[in-house]
Amino acid sequence: MTQTHMRREIDEIPDACARLLDRSGDALKAAGAALAAKDPAFLCTIARGSSDHASLFIKYAVELTTGRAVASLGPSLASIYGVRLSLAQAAVLSVSQSGQSPDILALVESAGEAGALTVALTNTPSSPLWEKSHVKIDIAAGPELAVAATKSYVNSAVAGLAILAEWTGNAELGRAVRNLPEHFRQALALDWSPLFAALENSESLYVLGRGPALAIASEAALKFKETADYHAEAYSSAEVLHGPVALVDRSFPVLALAARDAAEESVSAIAENIAGRGAPTFLTSDRAGKATRLPFAATGHPVTDALCLVVPFYGFVEALSRRRGYDPDKPAALSKVTKTQ
Repeated sequence: MTQTHMRREIDEIPDACARLLDRSGDALKAAGAALAAKDPAFLCTIARGSSDHASLFIKYAVELTTGRAVASLGPSLASIYGVRLSLAQAAVLSVSQSGQSPDILALVESAGEAGALTVALTNTPSSPLWEKSHVKIDIAAGPELAVAATKSYVNSAVAGLAILAEWTGNAELGRAVRNLPEHFRQALALDWSPLFAALENSESLYVLGRGPALAIASEAALKFKETADYHAEAYSSAEVLHGPVALVDRSFPVLALAARDAAEESVSAIAENIAGRGAPTFLTSDRAGKATRLPFAATGHPVTDALCLVVPFYGFVEALSRRRGYDPDKPAALSKVTKTQ
Protein backbone atom coordinates (compact mmCIF):
# COMPACT_ATOMS: atom_id res chain seq x y z
CA MET A 1 0.00 0.00 0.00
CA THR A 2 1.18 3.53 -0.77
CA GLN A 3 2.31 5.31 2.39
CA THR A 4 -0.18 7.91 3.59
CA HIS A 5 0.65 11.58 3.99
CA MET A 6 -0.14 11.20 7.68
CA ARG A 7 2.43 8.41 8.10
CA ARG A 8 5.09 10.40 6.25
CA GLU A 9 4.38 13.44 8.41
CA ILE A 10 4.62 11.38 11.60
CA ASP A 11 8.00 10.08 10.41
CA GLU A 12 9.09 13.70 9.80
CA ILE A 13 8.53 14.73 13.43
CA PRO A 14 12.19 14.44 14.55
CA ASP A 15 13.46 16.45 11.57
CA ALA A 16 10.65 18.99 11.89
CA CYS A 17 11.56 19.54 15.54
CA ALA A 18 15.24 19.98 14.67
CA ARG A 19 14.30 22.44 11.92
CA LEU A 20 12.21 24.52 14.34
CA LEU A 21 15.04 24.76 16.87
CA ASP A 22 17.50 25.70 14.13
CA ARG A 23 15.53 28.09 11.92
CA SER A 24 13.45 29.77 14.62
CA GLY A 25 16.06 29.70 17.37
CA ASP A 26 16.57 33.48 17.42
CA ALA A 27 12.81 34.13 17.40
CA LEU A 28 12.31 31.70 20.30
CA LYS A 29 14.97 33.54 22.30
CA ALA A 30 13.34 36.87 21.46
CA ALA A 31 9.97 35.57 22.60
CA GLY A 32 11.47 34.45 25.90
CA ALA A 33 13.09 37.87 26.34
CA ALA A 34 9.78 39.62 25.58
CA LEU A 35 8.02 37.57 28.24
CA ALA A 36 10.76 38.30 30.76
CA ALA A 37 10.43 42.02 30.01
CA LYS A 38 6.63 41.92 30.27
CA ASP A 39 6.76 39.81 33.46
CA PRO A 40 3.06 38.93 33.07
CA ALA A 41 0.93 38.22 36.13
CA PHE A 42 -0.78 35.44 34.17
CA LEU A 43 -0.97 33.93 30.69
CA CYS A 44 -3.87 33.13 28.38
CA THR A 45 -4.09 30.84 25.38
CA ILE A 46 -6.25 31.10 22.25
CA ALA A 47 -6.64 28.08 19.99
CA ARG A 48 -8.96 25.39 18.67
CA GLY A 49 -8.69 21.66 17.91
CA SER A 50 -5.23 20.10 18.03
CA SER A 51 -3.75 23.57 18.54
CA ASP A 52 -5.83 23.89 21.70
CA HIS A 53 -4.40 20.59 22.93
CA ALA A 54 -0.89 21.95 22.28
CA SER A 55 -1.94 25.02 24.28
CA LEU A 56 -3.11 22.78 27.13
CA PHE A 57 0.28 21.08 27.12
CA ILE A 58 2.02 24.46 27.26
CA LYS A 59 -0.34 25.57 30.05
CA TYR A 60 0.77 22.72 32.30
CA ALA A 61 4.44 23.29 31.45
CA VAL A 62 4.18 27.00 32.29
CA GLU A 63 2.27 26.45 35.51
CA LEU A 64 4.65 23.72 36.69
CA THR A 65 7.73 25.79 35.82
CA THR A 66 6.72 29.34 36.75
CA GLY A 67 3.85 28.99 39.22
CA ARG A 68 1.80 31.44 37.11
CA ALA A 69 -1.76 30.64 36.16
CA VAL A 70 -2.67 30.01 32.52
CA ALA A 71 -6.25 30.28 31.26
CA SER A 72 -7.76 29.16 27.97
CA LEU A 73 -9.85 31.91 26.36
CA GLY A 74 -12.85 31.10 24.19
CA PRO A 75 -12.39 32.86 20.83
CA SER A 76 -16.12 33.60 20.69
CA LEU A 77 -15.67 36.09 23.55
CA ALA A 78 -14.62 38.70 21.00
CA SER A 79 -16.16 37.50 17.73
CA ILE A 80 -19.65 36.60 18.99
CA TYR A 81 -20.08 38.18 22.40
CA GLY A 82 -18.06 41.35 21.89
CA VAL A 83 -16.46 41.16 25.35
CA ARG A 84 -13.36 43.26 26.03
CA LEU A 85 -11.21 41.46 28.59
CA SER A 86 -8.89 43.13 31.11
CA LEU A 87 -5.56 41.76 29.91
CA ALA A 88 -3.08 44.57 30.50
CA GLN A 89 -1.07 42.40 32.91
CA ALA A 90 -1.21 39.31 30.70
CA ALA A 91 0.67 37.63 27.94
CA VAL A 92 -1.54 35.92 25.37
CA LEU A 93 -0.33 32.91 23.37
CA SER A 94 -2.24 32.02 20.20
CA VAL A 95 -1.62 28.72 18.42
CA SER A 96 -2.91 28.19 14.88
CA GLN A 97 -1.45 26.22 12.00
CA SER A 98 -3.07 28.40 9.35
CA GLY A 99 -3.42 31.66 11.29
CA GLN A 100 -6.66 32.39 9.45
CA SER A 101 -9.61 31.69 11.75
CA PRO A 102 -11.60 34.93 12.15
CA ASP A 103 -12.62 34.33 15.78
CA ILE A 104 -9.02 33.70 16.87
CA LEU A 105 -7.88 36.80 15.00
CA ALA A 106 -10.59 38.93 16.63
CA LEU A 107 -9.59 37.86 20.14
CA VAL A 108 -5.86 38.31 19.50
CA GLU A 109 -6.50 41.82 18.18
CA SER A 110 -8.71 42.64 21.17
CA ALA A 111 -6.09 41.30 23.59
CA GLY A 112 -3.38 43.45 22.02
CA GLU A 113 -5.57 46.53 22.22
CA ALA A 114 -6.18 45.76 25.90
CA GLY A 115 -2.43 45.87 26.62
CA ALA A 116 -1.51 42.19 26.53
CA LEU A 117 1.73 40.95 24.98
CA THR A 118 0.54 38.75 22.10
CA VAL A 119 2.67 35.80 21.00
CA ALA A 120 1.71 33.69 17.97
CA LEU A 121 2.80 30.16 17.10
CA THR A 122 1.88 29.40 13.49
CA ASN A 123 2.98 27.30 10.55
CA THR A 124 2.04 30.11 8.15
CA PRO A 125 4.27 33.21 8.52
CA SER A 126 2.28 35.14 5.91
CA SER A 127 -1.01 34.68 7.77
CA PRO A 128 -3.21 37.39 9.30
CA LEU A 129 -2.36 36.03 12.77
CA TRP A 130 1.31 36.72 12.09
CA GLU A 131 0.52 40.31 11.20
CA LYS A 132 -1.69 40.94 14.26
CA SER A 133 0.74 39.57 16.90
CA HIS A 134 3.56 41.40 18.69
CA VAL A 135 5.84 38.36 18.80
CA LYS A 136 5.61 35.65 16.15
CA ILE A 137 7.17 32.21 15.84
CA ASP A 138 7.29 30.17 12.66
CA ILE A 139 6.93 26.63 14.00
CA ALA A 140 8.66 25.42 10.79
CA ALA A 141 6.77 22.14 10.60
CA GLY A 142 6.78 22.34 6.82
CA PRO A 143 3.84 21.49 4.55
CA GLU A 144 1.30 19.25 6.27
CA LEU A 145 -0.94 17.59 3.67
CA ALA A 146 -2.92 15.25 5.91
CA VAL A 147 -6.00 16.88 7.43
CA ALA A 148 -5.10 15.52 10.86
CA ALA A 149 -2.35 17.59 12.49
CA THR A 150 0.67 15.63 13.74
CA LYS A 151 4.05 17.29 13.22
CA SER A 152 2.49 20.75 13.53
CA TYR A 153 0.96 19.77 16.88
CA VAL A 154 4.32 18.54 18.12
CA ASN A 155 6.22 21.58 16.87
CA SER A 156 3.71 23.94 18.49
CA ALA A 157 4.28 22.23 21.84
CA VAL A 158 8.06 22.21 21.34
CA ALA A 159 8.03 25.93 20.50
CA GLY A 160 6.12 26.62 23.71
CA LEU A 161 8.67 24.66 25.74
CA ALA A 162 11.60 26.42 24.04
CA ILE A 163 10.10 29.83 24.78
CA LEU A 164 9.46 28.80 28.38
CA ALA A 165 13.08 27.69 28.82
CA GLU A 166 14.34 31.02 27.43
CA TRP A 167 11.89 33.07 29.50
CA THR A 168 12.79 31.41 32.79
CA GLY A 169 16.46 30.66 32.10
CA ASN A 170 15.72 27.01 32.90
CA ALA A 171 18.86 25.26 31.62
CA GLU A 172 17.54 21.77 32.41
CA LEU A 173 14.42 22.31 30.33
CA GLY A 174 16.49 23.91 27.58
CA ARG A 175 18.71 20.80 27.36
CA ALA A 176 15.66 18.53 27.33
CA VAL A 177 14.17 20.51 24.44
CA ARG A 178 17.39 20.33 22.43
CA ASN A 179 17.44 16.55 22.94
CA LEU A 180 13.89 16.09 21.66
CA PRO A 181 14.75 15.26 18.02
CA GLU A 182 16.67 12.18 19.17
CA HIS A 183 14.00 11.17 21.67
CA PHE A 184 11.34 11.54 18.98
CA ARG A 185 13.37 9.18 16.77
CA GLN A 186 13.38 6.64 19.59
CA ALA A 187 9.64 7.09 20.05
CA LEU A 188 8.95 6.45 16.35
CA ALA A 189 10.27 2.90 16.72
CA LEU A 190 7.90 1.94 19.55
CA ASP A 191 5.19 -0.65 18.93
CA TRP A 192 1.71 -0.08 20.38
CA SER A 193 0.07 -2.84 18.32
CA PRO A 194 -1.20 -4.72 21.43
CA LEU A 195 -3.99 -2.11 21.45
CA PHE A 196 -5.45 -3.37 18.16
CA ALA A 197 -7.12 -6.51 19.52
CA ALA A 198 -8.78 -4.66 22.39
CA LEU A 199 -10.33 -2.10 20.03
CA GLU A 200 -11.67 -4.64 17.54
CA ASN A 201 -14.46 -5.71 19.89
CA SER A 202 -15.35 -2.32 21.33
CA GLU A 203 -17.01 0.91 20.29
CA SER A 204 -15.53 3.38 22.79
CA LEU A 205 -12.56 3.92 25.07
CA TYR A 206 -11.20 6.36 27.61
CA VAL A 207 -7.78 7.96 27.32
CA LEU A 208 -6.44 8.99 30.72
CA GLY A 209 -3.65 11.32 31.76
CA ARG A 210 -2.73 13.87 34.36
CA GLY A 211 -0.79 17.12 34.10
CA PRO A 212 1.01 17.44 30.75
CA ALA A 213 -0.03 13.88 29.85
CA LEU A 214 -3.69 14.96 30.05
CA ALA A 215 -3.00 17.27 27.10
CA ILE A 216 -1.62 14.27 25.20
CA ALA A 217 -4.73 12.26 26.17
CA SER A 218 -6.95 15.04 24.79
CA GLU A 219 -5.08 15.03 21.49
CA ALA A 220 -5.25 11.22 21.33
CA ALA A 221 -9.02 11.18 21.89
CA LEU A 222 -9.48 13.68 19.05
CA LYS A 223 -7.33 11.64 16.67
CA PHE A 224 -9.27 8.44 17.45
CA LYS A 225 -12.45 10.23 16.39
CA GLU A 226 -11.25 12.20 13.39
CA THR A 227 -9.03 9.58 11.70
CA ALA A 228 -10.46 6.20 12.75
CA ASP A 229 -14.14 6.98 13.36
CA TYR A 230 -13.70 5.55 16.85
CA HIS A 231 -15.35 7.13 19.88
CA ALA A 232 -12.84 8.17 22.54
CA GLU A 233 -13.00 10.55 25.48
CA ALA A 234 -10.11 12.03 27.46
CA TYR A 235 -10.28 12.30 31.24
CA SER A 236 -7.97 13.21 34.03
CA SER A 237 -7.17 9.99 35.84
CA ALA A 238 -8.26 11.83 38.99
CA GLU A 239 -11.74 12.39 37.50
CA VAL A 240 -12.51 9.09 35.80
CA LEU A 241 -13.49 7.38 39.07
CA HIS A 242 -16.04 10.15 39.72
CA GLY A 243 -18.71 8.70 37.45
CA PRO A 244 -17.24 7.85 34.01
CA VAL A 245 -15.79 4.56 35.26
CA ALA A 246 -19.35 3.22 35.50
CA LEU A 247 -19.25 2.55 31.74
CA VAL A 248 -16.04 0.53 31.91
CA ASP A 249 -16.29 -3.24 31.48
CA ARG A 250 -14.62 -6.05 29.52
CA SER A 251 -15.65 -4.45 26.23
CA PHE A 252 -14.56 -0.92 27.16
CA PRO A 253 -10.77 -0.40 26.84
CA VAL A 254 -8.76 2.22 28.72
CA LEU A 255 -5.50 3.79 27.56
CA ALA A 256 -3.63 5.41 30.47
CA LEU A 257 -0.83 7.78 29.50
CA ALA A 258 1.71 8.16 32.29
CA ALA A 259 4.92 10.15 32.06
CA ARG A 260 7.94 9.83 34.34
CA ASP A 261 6.72 12.63 36.60
CA ALA A 262 5.06 13.22 39.96
CA ALA A 263 1.73 11.90 38.65
CA GLU A 264 3.02 8.55 37.39
CA GLU A 265 2.22 6.69 40.61
CA SER A 266 -1.32 8.07 40.72
CA VAL A 267 -2.10 7.40 37.06
CA SER A 268 -0.67 3.88 37.33
CA ALA A 269 -2.65 3.08 40.47
CA ILE A 270 -5.92 4.10 38.81
CA ALA A 271 -5.06 2.12 35.67
CA GLU A 272 -4.38 -0.93 37.83
CA ASN A 273 -7.68 -0.38 39.65
CA ILE A 274 -9.55 -0.32 36.34
CA ALA A 275 -7.66 -3.35 35.01
CA GLY A 276 -8.69 -5.17 38.17
CA ARG A 277 -12.32 -4.64 37.18
CA GLY A 278 -11.70 -6.66 34.03
CA ALA A 279 -11.38 -3.83 31.50
CA PRO A 280 -8.64 -4.11 28.85
CA THR A 281 -6.23 -1.50 30.20
CA PHE A 282 -2.99 -0.24 28.67
CA LEU A 283 -0.41 1.81 30.56
CA THR A 284 2.78 3.63 29.53
CA SER A 285 4.65 2.82 32.73
CA ASP A 286 6.89 0.16 34.22
CA ARG A 287 4.37 0.08 37.07
CA ALA A 288 1.97 -1.94 34.90
CA GLY A 289 0.88 -5.19 36.56
CA LYS A 290 -2.69 -6.12 35.67
CA ALA A 291 -2.60 -3.51 32.91
CA THR A 292 -0.69 -4.14 29.69
CA ARG A 293 2.53 -2.15 29.51
CA LEU A 294 3.04 -0.02 26.41
CA PRO A 295 6.61 1.08 25.56
CA PHE A 296 7.69 4.71 25.92
CA ALA A 297 10.71 6.90 25.31
CA ALA A 298 12.11 8.11 28.64
CA THR A 299 13.68 11.53 28.13
CA GLY A 300 14.96 12.27 31.64
CA HIS A 301 12.69 15.30 31.98
CA PRO A 302 9.06 15.02 33.15
CA VAL A 303 7.61 17.49 30.64
CA THR A 304 9.37 16.28 27.49
CA ASP A 305 8.71 12.71 28.62
CA ALA A 306 4.99 13.42 28.37
CA LEU A 307 5.30 14.98 24.92
CA CYS A 308 7.10 11.94 23.55
CA LEU A 309 4.04 9.80 24.29
CA VAL A 310 2.16 11.34 21.37
CA VAL A 311 4.61 10.01 18.76
CA PRO A 312 4.00 6.25 19.13
CA PHE A 313 0.31 7.02 19.54
CA TYR A 314 0.22 8.84 16.19
CA GLY A 315 1.82 5.83 14.51
CA PHE A 316 -0.72 3.53 16.11
CA VAL A 317 -3.81 5.58 15.24
CA GLU A 318 -2.73 6.02 11.60
CA ALA A 319 -2.50 2.23 11.31
CA LEU A 320 -5.82 1.82 13.15
CA SER A 321 -7.51 4.12 10.65
CA ARG A 322 -6.33 2.00 7.74
CA ARG A 323 -7.27 -1.24 9.52
CA ARG A 324 -10.79 0.08 9.90
CA GLY A 325 -10.99 0.89 6.19
CA TYR A 326 -10.57 4.67 6.39
CA ASP A 327 -8.21 7.13 4.74
CA PRO A 328 -6.39 8.94 7.58
CA ASP A 329 -5.41 11.73 5.18
CA LYS A 330 -9.03 12.66 4.47
CA PRO A 331 -11.30 12.26 7.50
CA ALA A 332 -14.99 12.49 6.62
CA ALA A 333 -16.58 15.97 6.79
CA LEU A 334 -13.31 17.67 7.83
CA SER A 335 -11.01 20.14 6.10
CA LYS A 336 -7.49 21.30 6.83
CA VAL A 337 -8.40 24.92 7.54
CA THR A 338 -11.49 25.67 9.62
CA LYS A 339 -12.66 29.28 9.74
CA THR A 340 -15.07 29.95 12.60
CA GLN A 341 -16.67 33.30 13.36
